[in-house]
Amino acid sequence: MNIDFNKDNGLVPVIIQDDRTLQVLMLGYMNQEAFEKTKQEKVVTFYSRSKNRLWTKGEESGNFLTVKSIDIDCDQDTILIKATPTNVVCHTGSFSCFGEKDSKGFLYELEEKVSQRIDNKTEGSYTYSLYQKGINKMAQKVGEEAVEVVIEAKDNNAELFKNEAADLMYHFLILLKAKGFSLQDIEEVLRDRDR
Repeated sequence: MNIDFNKDNGLVPVIIQDDRTLQVLMLGYMNQEAFEKTKQEKVVTFYSRSKNRLWTKGEESGNFLTVKSIDIDCDQDTILIKATPTNVVCHTGSFSCFGEKDSKGFLYELEEKVSQRIDNKTEGSYTYSLYQKGINKMAQKVGEEAVEVVIEAKDNNAELFKNEAADLMYHFLILLKAKGFSLQDIEEVLRDRDR
């Protein structure tokens, strides 16, 4: 990894992302010494511009960032580190320096909408209507959608296949809510299997 530390007084910006959710957690700066220490110890160390010294994130709070991967941008002057946070990252007490909003992507936003419609008992909502019919009907609907995905997978119509896959995901989110689980719970199972 060749990083150009000469562009900005020996410092390069470092973007930290949660390795599990890809949420941007913070921005800091590294000089070459901080970068080498981070690589060696697998814990994020910055160069603090206010303290004029190396600063390991979490050295006072205990909220360390354990490095999972390091990437360099195309100009070799910005670092992207995917890390596992020990706890909250921001000095304000927020999980991220960019606020509490946990941006994991559209599926998580859809999961939240499904949850809200069920929790708020939204009348006229297909989601809430299906939820009211009980676990057997929700599970049956997931089964029906899964069969339709299989059928469409055997044909060559990409649009029909994608639409049936979307229907399956949507109904699966409703079933997860009914069972008291979340996408994150399923992600954790997959992550454990991946290890």
